[in-house]
Amino acid sequence: MLYQVFVYGTLLVGEANHHVVEPYLISCKKGHVKGRLYDVGDYPALVLDEGEDEVVGEWLNVTEEGLRQMDLLEDFLEGRPNNEYERVWVKDSRRNIEGFVYVYSLEKAQHLPIIYSNSWREHRRNQK
Repeated sequence: MLYQVFVYGTLLVGEANHHVVEPYLISCKKGHVKGRLYDVGDYPALVLDEGEDEVVGEWLNVTEEGLRQMDLLEDFLEGRPNNEYERVWVKDSRRNIEGFVYVYSLEKAQHLPIIYSNSWREHRRNQK
């Protein structure tokens, strides 16, 4: 089985953790989802909302093992009440694509710095 997963941080092509999913990657497309990015330090966190803000990322089409490896990286276990990230279903805000995404809750993110560009790559370039 194949899964579409929206990524927006270290799992993006060329970023620090892309190697985790690369062996299981079938295809990759640019994408956008409604929400806001926050800076956790070495990685971003996404909080979904239906406002005007769009987060820039990629849709990765991965195998079941790819999804399992992403769950391990994100420390996500289905049904566990205190995951750092939750895996939820989301639709692209510009294209007819939908799938999973790993998100933070607003409560966890509210004291973190906002990434105003809503692009992890742009944010990292500006930090150098």
